Amino acid sequence: MSLTLDALGLLPAIDWLAVVMLFAAWVGYARFAGRLAGRRPSILAATNRVRRQWMWRTTTRENRVVDGMVAQNLSTSPSFFASTTILIIGGLLAVLGTTDKATEFVREIPFAARTSVLVFDVKVAVLTAIFVYAFFRFTWSMRQYSFGVLLVAAAPTHDHPWTDEERDAFAERAGRIMGLAAETFNDGLRAYYMAFALIAWFFSPWACLAATAFVVFVLYQREFRSEVLAALIG
Repeated sequence: MSLTLDALGLLPAIDWLAVVMLFAAWVGYARFAGRLAGRRPSILAATNRVRRQWMWRTTTRENRVVDGMVAQNLSTSPSFFASTTILIIGGLLAVLGTTDKATEFVREIPFAARTSVLVFDVKVAVLTAIFVYAFFRFTWSMRQYSFGVLLVAAAPTHDHPWTDEERDAFAERAGRIMGLAAETFNDGLRAYYMAFALIAWFFSPWACLAATAFVVFVLYQREFRSEVLAALIG
């Protein structure tokens, strides 16, 4: 009990509120978006239909080199973000090694909160944890795209006597894997968005709360009310 109280005493109550609200908004929005996507159009659902159509079309093409290249190119985005995330994690770990200088630098920034070295370490550690999570999601997305490429390469040739049921089954399976890869990549991007909200915590917990609300609003607008979505379903 005393250890718990000591841990809670590391940060003021408003700082605990800010970080708890950030993670609650992150997890809550992910579940909300998943449920809402079942009732109304979303970017992910709309593109998943396109992926399924794409996989169905591959069964009719004699040359699937372009399909393989497109699938491979899709994996370059999570690959780029995974490499970038490694650099960010390395930079944050370096900051933890020079906390005193980093704290002094932050204190010179206008409107930045004046905190102790320990509190600053906690903020950097939480930020690092978010990017570690993003790295795992990006690398898993890369592997899922490679699984999709394997399915395309292993599919029977176009002159194979496909039945409509076989084509639909292949398109459903391959499109599902491509969709899971895109969804995992989307999880990594959400982690980046929430990391930007957490950066506001270095200025003040109130700024973190405001940034969290703004990020959730932006995510909702882009996934459910964007012009791109209107074009996809139009």
